[in-house]
Amino acid sequence: MSEVIKLRKGLNIKLKGSAEKVLETLPVPATVALKPTDFPGLTPKLSVKADNEVKAGDALFYDKYHPEVVFTSPVGGKVVSINRGERRKILEIVIETNENAGSVEFKKTDPNSLSGDEIKEQLLKSGLWPFIKRRPYGIVASPDDKPLAIFISTFDTAPLAPDYNFVLDGQMDTFQTGINALKKLTDGNVYLGVNENSAFTSVKNVGINQFSGPHPAGNVGIQIHHTKPINKGEVVWTVNVQDVLFIGRLFESGKVDFSRIIAFAGSEVEKPKYYKTILGAPVESAIKGKLKKADYKQRIISGNVLTGTRVKQQTFLGFYDSMVTVIPEGDDYEFLGWATPGANKFSASKTFLTSLFPKKEYEMNANMHGGDRAFVLSGQYEKFVPMDILPVYLLKAILVNDIDKMEQLGIYEVIEEDFALCEYACTSKIKVQDILRTGINTMIKELG
Repeated sequence: MSEVIKLRKGLNIKLKGSAEKVLETLPVPATVALKPTDFPGLTPKLSVKADNEVKAGDALFYDKYHPEVVFTSPVGGKVVSINRGERRKILEIVIETNENAGSVEFKKTDPNSLSGDEIKEQLLKSGLWPFIKRRPYGIVASPDDKPLAIFISTFDTAPLAPDYNFVLDGQMDTFQTGINALKKLTDGNVYLGVNENSAFTSVKNVGINQFSGPHPAGNVGIQIHHTKPINKGEVVWTVNVQDVLFIGRLFESGKVDFSRIIAFAGSEVEKPKYYKTILGAPVESAIKGKLKKADYKQRIISGNVLTGTRVKQQTFLGFYDSMVTVIPEGDDYEFLGWATPGANKFSASKTFLTSLFPKKEYEMNANMHGGDRAFVLSGQYEKFVPMDILPVYLLKAILVNDIDKMEQLGIYEVIEEDFALCEYACTSKIKVQDILRTGINTMIKELG
């Protein structure tokens, strides 16, 4: 293994409510859903209608511009509704589960015996292809691309994030099968980003890069930047840890198995722990009866507190999310605000006395603590982005729609999660992640 890459920029946000390493299996939910809105830049076209019967692995919708990229049902059952938004935008396809509906049969075989094209065909037909994302842009990979390498981060440094050593306990053989399949899709290498005491250092057929440091050291984009930075015209792919398991199960069983372990965490959770559920399950199935105060105003987040999506209990889990977080809403009035000594407040800028206790955990809420202010150069953002990038200059280039400057300032290397800490710490309350996605969408439209 190569030497440890030590990152000093960043910030660990110590929140109360981390998930205890206890796993509970949830009952199969009555309904699940796939949401096209989980895929930036996707123009979905439906493959089903309401009342259609489907098996697990049947296509629900596909990409208009890449019809071979299909999105399949995680369960067998009946399409009970296709919910739409403004201008008939497809928001979600809801499936009523039926455990007797069965599953589509795919080829059960060792991926080492298949060619790259055969593996690609199986991933496309089964609906597992959307788990492969491309950089630049952080969108679903194009089957026409040949990536220079594939990157997988095996640890997450976001607040209250799941411990993948625990999540994959007993599943490393299946993970290895998934790695063997991915290796056939690139002429380069598959790289694992690991941290200290990682259970993934024994995985074969990969390159290992070890990282240490505060969040966002666990972000795959940060790891790419410090090992094989992306240049203009180059493409690499990324895959989440648990999504490698989906690929491994497909080749081991010949069926799709979208069961996923999520961390249910946050200061408002009675007993934070891990739950095994199904992709696209309703959030309510994980949190019902498990919150400290049922009548209290709470922020429910599908994902982590920095990059997750605010949801209601009836909403379905995000396609790529491996956790649900619940924190106080924080919409009550705070007397004196920042002028108090802050004995129980966390601050990214070490404003309060709590900066003297770096290991203390905090109960934090979703209060913005102020409104929009002038977007000025302060050097603040650079403290939280461990990359050779000037975040403020890049964001201002996006705001004025200067494509040349965006290229020069590194837009090919970043997506929202890499700048999430900037948004958290921003004294100007700038919506950094929204601005960055706007810039990425511009680059896709102009340059592809």
